Amino acid sequence: MIFEKDLSKIKMLVMDVDGTLTDGKIYVGDNGEVFKAFNVRDGYRLININKYHIIPVIITGKKSMILANRAAELNIKEVYQGVDDKLKVLNEVISKYHLTYENIAYIGDDLNDLDCIEHCYYSSCPADAINEVISKVDYVCKSKGGEGAVRELIDSIVITRDLQTNINMNYVR
Repeated sequence: MIFEKDLSKIKMLVMDVDGTLTDGKIYVGDNGEVFKAFNVRDGYRLININKYHIIPVIITGKKSMILANRAAELNIKEVYQGVDDKLKVLNEVISKYHLTYENIAYIGDDLNDLDCIEHCYYSSCPADAINEVISKVDYVCKSKGGEGAVRELIDSIVITRDLQTNINMNYVR
């Protein structure tokens, strides 16, 4: 098996929220209360992502206590809400951890994700992302946003890294 990119370089996963970690729908109740649905499978993989030595980061255009609560539940410390310029924030986070674009995997679904997608080493989107995003990413998930796309991406990175490591170890012998 030949891999186009060396995923052992990935040290950070940067995620959009609406349309990526959620299905992109915002549910509003009679009294104005807002609800969003997050996938438990994404959450399971995200809460355990540190054992793969990958830092989870959320950068989103909206502000929401729902997201703040979910991120805290998943122990995601790098959460940036209400962001107009995602690439600017991405650059600040990369600098904070002394990383480069080569260390970053990014998943997003819409136009405001394109700058980050074009700069990051490994990019992905949910199956139901807009066409402009689908045409730019390295990996289009089989899953839709909010239906396990983030877990699918993490699994693909981890599995590919393991395969690449085993191939490299066998090649060196």
